Amino acid sequence: MKLWLCLLLSVLYCVPKIECLGQIIYAVNCGGDAHTDSNGIRYDRDPLHGKIGIPSDYGKRLLIGRVSPNDYILYQTERYHTNTFGYDIPVNSDGDYVLVLKFSEVYFNAPNQKVFDVVLNGDHTIIPELDIFDKVGRGVAHDEYIPFKISKGRLYVNSEESDIRGAKIRVEFIKGYKDNPKINAMFVMKGKLEDVPQLPPLPAEHDLMDEYKEEPEILPKNLRPSGPKQPDPYAMDDSSVMLPVFIAIGAFIPLLFCLCKL
Repeated sequence: MKLWLCLLLSVLYCVPKIECLGQIIYAVNCGGDAHTDSNGIRYDRDPLHGKIGIPSDYGKRLLIGRVSPNDYILYQTERYHTNTFGYDIPVNSDGDYVLVLKFSEVYFNAPNQKVFDVVLNGDHTIIPELDIFDKVGRGVAHDEYIPFKISKGRLYVNSEESDIRGAKIRVEFIKGYKDNPKINAMFVMKGKLEDVPQLPPLPAEHDLMDEYKEEPEILPKNLRPSGPKQPDPYAMDDSSVMLPVFIAIGAFIPLLFCLCKL
């Protein structure tokens, strides 16, 4: 009996702790395949596969800051489009909800390169002028949390309201003048904002610059530089390069003088 009890306690101890979540009604790994994250949320394969936009796994060359390795894939894959695009989210009952949008800048190395708006249900600009790099740098996870409420066929968000048609709301990523809109992953949970698992805080600004904004790319082993070469003893003193020339000129002048006297 004691042996079985010890085995049971060992198994329970090894099971990862998953925070209490609300009901997940929609979750998608945009541009990627199905995945279950560290909080036990199951993300479906992107429903827009082969329909609209461009899937990309360019981010796989980066280590993603702020999340565990198990969740890198949610921020390494993405869907972008050269025009406005979006996803339809089914909502079948009244209550409080939270939309979580996951982003990571995996391409640009400066702010003001990719900037776009995010609109919910056609009427509500929930994220104006999103510049991912400006917020967290390159290769760093960034989540946006959008609480909203549904009551009697209407959507309430940011003190605004709009009609819900067909028991679905639509989240759209709006094409602007600064590159293409994108999304890495998203989910909708029925519950309050405090029930949503959130990313850890960003480090201090100087740490952010050192650790994240200059996150090195993952290079193939045979391409990784082996280190700096030994210093060139002549690199810092140009006069030493000309020394043999001066010696030759000095030796030639007396010889020329003797030849002239002959």
